[in-house]
Amino acid sequence: MINAQFSGEKVFSNSSEAFSLHEKSRFGEKLNGRIEYSFSEALYLLKNGKAGLFFGNKEIEFIELLKKIRKHDKKIEIKSRVFEDLRKKGYIVKTALKFGADFRVYDKGIRPGEDHAKWILYAVKENEVLRWHDFAAKNRIAHSTKKSLLLAIVDEEDGVSYYDVSWIRP
Repeated sequence: MINAQFSGEKVFSNSSEAFSLHEKSRFGEKLNGRIEYSFSEALYLLKNGKAGLFFGNKEIEFIELLKKIRKHDKKIEIKSRVFEDLRKKGYIVKTALKFGADFRVYDKGIRPGEDHAKWILYAVKENEVLRWHDFAAKNRIAHSTKKSLLLAIVDEEDGVSYYDVSWIRP
């Protein structure tokens, strides 16, 4: 099991288990001699018993971590639900802040650094309003970065539906 630390806005570990899991499954990013995790990765690892998380010397439970993360990310529940669904389906999922999206999603068998992500993903609740202008802007960003737009719609029962959007030329 990975022992990780939560410090303000970061979750990280320098344990050998963290480096091993990163090499095997690409959880986290190697930065500054340690593995740093996105909030969705940290929640996933904690929920699935692959990590113990500490705030100083105090161990943090899943619900407590979720409450702390909500202060930084109001969409964390929906993003974590999509992250979990995609990881269980065998995709590698990374943050996409520089694209203004929720995640970059790599096709099965592709590892970050070996090739580019196939999709940039936006996660939304099924009752959330998405204006055409916003939809077009998201699609334009995906197109300009040579990726497809993937919309993840989370319903009231926590089911996730995916819509792969791409440009076609008539």
